[in-house]
Amino acid sequence: MATLELQGLAKYFGATKVLKSLDLSTASGEMLVIVGASGCGKSTLLRLVAGLESPSAGRIILDGADITTRDPARRDIAMVFQNYALYPHMTVAQNMGYALKLRGEPAGTINAKITEAARMLGLEALLTRRPGQLSGGQRQRVAMGRAIIRNPKLFLFDEPLSNLDAKLRVTMRAEIRRLQQRLGVTALYVTHDQVEAMTMADRVIVMEAGIAAQIASPMEIFARPANLFVAQFMGAPAMNILNPGPHLAAPPGTKAGIRPEQIVADPNGVMLRVDLVELMGAEALIYGVLPDGQRLTWRRAGGKPEQDELRVGFPADALHYFDTATGLRL
Repeated sequence: MATLELQGLAKYFGATKVLKSLDLSTASGEMLVIVGASGCGKSTLLRLVAGLESPSAGRIILDGADITTRDPARRDIAMVFQNYALYPHMTVAQNMGYALKLRGEPAGTINAKITEAARMLGLEALLTRRPGQLSGGQRQRVAMGRAIIRNPKLFLFDEPLSNLDAKLRVTMRAEIRRLQQRLGVTALYVTHDQVEAMTMADRVIVMEAGIAAQIASPMEIFARPANLFVAQFMGAPAMNILNPGPHLAAPPGTKAGIRPEQIVADPNGVMLRVDLVELMGAEALIYGVLPDGQRLTWRRAGGKPEQDELRVGFPADALHYFDTATGLRL
């Protein structure tokens, strides 16, 4: 197991600051998930750590050694890509063992490591197949196996589940997390999917326009978002952000936030005029408009409401307040 430390890491492309002076320290064996919208700098951060890009400023320290300028092949890092990056003419076993072959390791050692990784990933019956004969989930397992047998100090995952269907993504994210915990390896995992971030991470970095808007545990980010961006980005559906009014008291110069699942039915509450209901089995997403014209999303247990107008309440302990000028949470 190893630790990773980033000291003032930055990347500029001309006048565009893609990554702005990031400081970060991981614990040994930690799964750190980097999440954000397209163009926020998350993939650039991963490429800097991998050595595929050179930083404009800052240092990268892996297990106590400065690897900022070290060649990618000498960083002792394994990367799992979105597109698997498998050699189509090689078998599963050959793909998994190729890096060790290039290192000149004995054939017996390579075969033993391939066998062990295949057992862990359920690939024993597929070792003689080629990538074109595999499903998307199987190809992703092969890519993971190729990384595992190198026994690296650090795993980097670059949106590895993006090409899989929804059901397989759920299965694979659990497999990746179990495997990472079993191996005890430190990992950085990039995704745009907030569900992956919430379910897989020890800690999450929420990136916004090249900066780390918040670094914290998933539940800390959900319960205490640092600013408006984090509040609305993390959570599905997004947090409702409301202006104060007769139905909602708030400190001067602030906006109030409440998550859809924390809204309650209240016979004495404010009227919500429903204009759309999405049924999701045990619950429903109710979309509507408040008397002052602000839109509201309510995640409510049960089916479709019988009425088009409902009274809702906002429990005081569920409200978040954000400074209107800075967006910061009070």
